[in-house]
Amino acid sequence: MTTPLAPYLPLLVVLLLAGVLAMIIPQVTSRLGPKRPSTTKSAPFEAGSESSGPARQRFAVKFYVIALLFIVFDVEAVFLYPWAVNFQALGWFGYTEMLVFASTLVVGLIYVWKKGALDWES
Repeated sequence: MTTPLAPYLPLLVVLLLAGVLAMIIPQVTSRLGPKRPSTTKSAPFEAGSESSGPARQRFAVKFYVIALLFIVFDVEAVFLYPWAVNFQALGWFGYTEMLVFASTLVVGLIYVWKKGALDWES
């Protein structure tokens, strides 16, 4: 006789394994890690070059605008994939809905393009 929770047993095993590994890996790395720290080894570096400037510096707002636009159009791709998989099953209704969705995003893209949000140098 099976219980209704039997299908969740593999998930429980994976979660337990992840928890055990999360406890074991830091212990193993602390035991096997470097034992002779020095100023050269402890110095922060990025891509092998010396760091320059303060760690806390200001970024232009344009950087965040581009990041938000990337997220918006990335989410569009997430919505397009299931629609493309079920395109025939959705019929004309699904086509019309996706046309409205895509046209809204195209209007938004035209808006930000006209506002100059995509011009990186200005």
